[in-house]
Amino acid sequence: MLKIIALYGCLLAGSLPAAEIINADICVYGGTAGGVVAAVEASRLGKKVVLTEFGNHLGGMTSGGLSQTDIGNKGAIGGISREFYSQMGRRFGKEEQWQLVPSVAEQIFFDFVNEAKVPVYFQQRLAHVKKDGLRITELTMENGKTYRARVFIDASYEGDLMAKAGVSYTVGREANSKYKETLNGVRATTPKHQFGVSVDPYVKRGESSSGLIPLVQPGDGGMPGAGDHAVQAYNFRMCITQNPANWRPIAPPPNYDPARYELLARYVEAQIAAGKSPKLGELMHIQPMPEGKTDINNNGAFSTDFIGADYEYPDADYATRAKIWKEHEDYTRGFFHFLATSPRLPESLRKEMQSWGLAKDEFCDTEGWPHQLYIREARRMISDYVMTEHNCRGEIKAEDVIGLAAYTMDSHNCQRLVKNGHVENEGDVQVGGFPPYPISYRSIIPMATECDNLLVPICLASSHIAYGSIRMEPVFMVLGQSSAAAACEAIDENAALQKIDLKKLQQQLLAENQVLEWKGNPPKQKK
Repeated sequence: MLKIIALYGCLLAGSLPAAEIINADICVYGGTAGGVVAAVEASRLGKKVVLTEFGNHLGGMTSGGLSQTDIGNKGAIGGISREFYSQMGRRFGKEEQWQLVPSVAEQIFFDFVNEAKVPVYFQQRLAHVKKDGLRITELTMENGKTYRARVFIDASYEGDLMAKAGVSYTVGREANSKYKETLNGVRATTPKHQFGVSVDPYVKRGESSSGLIPLVQPGDGGMPGAGDHAVQAYNFRMCITQNPANWRPIAPPPNYDPARYELLARYVEAQIAAGKSPKLGELMHIQPMPEGKTDINNNGAFSTDFIGADYEYPDADYATRAKIWKEHEDYTRGFFHFLATSPRLPESLRKEMQSWGLAKDEFCDTEGWPHQLYIREARRMISDYVMTEHNCRGEIKAEDVIGLAAYTMDSHNCQRLVKNGHVENEGDVQVGGFPPYPISYRSIIPMATECDNLLVPICLASSHIAYGSIRMEPVFMVLGQSSAAAACEAIDENAALQKIDLKKLQQQLLAENQVLEWKGNPPKQKK
C-alpha cells in the first residue's frame, strides 16, 4: 500500500479556529472522485478553490472499494478522468489500469490535490446555506467553519448542498408516464438477480398469519409502472483476500443473530432440493483485483445488497444516516459470518467463505472496512433539462453537451416482497446495447429561478432509470471537470451559470481532452 502524504492545507484543519471564515473563488462540497477532479480543474484554470469533505478520505467509491470500474465504453472517457486511470496504470507498469486498488486510488487523488495545491478540509458537515437572492454566498458547517465563494459545486453523493440551497429535487422512482419511459417505476417482472427456486416467506412455512421472516418486506410492491419512493439497494464493495500474509478475519457484528438470515438458509436449501450445488460466487460477485485483492459486489437473489434498507437515507439527518450506514455494515458482516459458520449451509460453502478475510493493508483506519457506503442513488435534481431513458437510447440528443455517458441502464433491486406465496425481488433493470450519448449542461445546473451559482455534477437532473446509466465514477469525474470549467467561465464573465457562453465552455473542454461527441471507436493501429 502506498503511503498517503500530508495534504497541503488540509491536515491542519482540525487545529484551526472553529469560527474560521475560508474565502475562495470556488467551493467544492464533497471529496468524491468527481469533487476532487472539480477542485483540481478549478485550480489548474487559475482559480482559488477549496475542497470540503464530510469524512476523512478522498475519492468516494473510487477509493472506497468500487475497484472494478463500471465503464460502458472507455472511448467516451477523457480529460482528468482518463488521466486518473493512466496514473493508475503507471503504478502497475501499464498504459492504463481500470481495475483499482483502493489505497492506490486514494493516493492518486491526494497526489492530484497536492500538485494543484488545493486546500482540503475533512470532517465538514454542512449545517446552513446562506443565499442572497439567487446566489449562494456562504456555507456554514456544524463545527462553525464558514466557506464563502463566488461559485459552489455540490459533488456529494447525497446532494445536501443542493437541497439546503432550496433547489428542486426528487427521490425514488418516477412513474413511467412522467417522462414517457418504459423502464422506470415499479417493475412488473424482475428476471435478473432473482430467486430461481420457490422460497417460503412465512415464519411458519405455508402460514401467512405467522408473519414474514426477516429481510422480506410487507405489501404488494405497488402497481407496475407506478412511481414510488423506493431507492435501489446500497452495499459495501468489499476488498477481501485469500493471501495469508495480508489476511484479517471478518468479525461478525456485535448483535449477530443467525435467525436474521433465515431467508438465505431457505434459499440455499431450496437450491439443493432442486438439485443445484450453490457456490460462493453465486452469492457474491468475486472480482479479482491487483495484489491478490478483490472487489466484491452483489450477485443473485440474496447477496451484499441490503434491499429495502435505504429509503430514508437521501433526506435523513446525519445521525439517521450514520445509523443506516451501521445497519448496512452489520448486515454485511452478518452475511459473511452466516456463510462461514451456519450448519444449515453445505460444508464446502462454509470452508470457501472461511478462506476469505479483509485485506490488512486496505482501509487501515477502519480495520479493513471500506470508508464509503455505495450510495447508488439519493437525491436527483429537477432542472430545465432532465436526462431520461430517451437520452440513453439516442431518441433524444442533448445539444448542450458537457460529457458523455455510456453504461447500461442499471438499477439494483428496490424491494423484496411476497408474490404468489414465495419471495421475489423487485426493481432490477439491466438494459444496454446503445452507444455513448451526450449529457446536457442544463442537467447539472439548477433552474435559473432557483440558484445561479451552483453546479450539481453527481445528483444531476435525471430520471431514476437514466441515472442508472449515468451514475458511474468515470462519468462523475468527467462531470466534475466540466462543472469546474463552467464555474471558472462564469467567474471570468461575471455571469450566472445559466448565461455563460456554452460554445466557449465546450472549446475549453475539448482543449482538455474531454470527449463531447461519439464518433465510434477509433480503428486499431496496425503493429
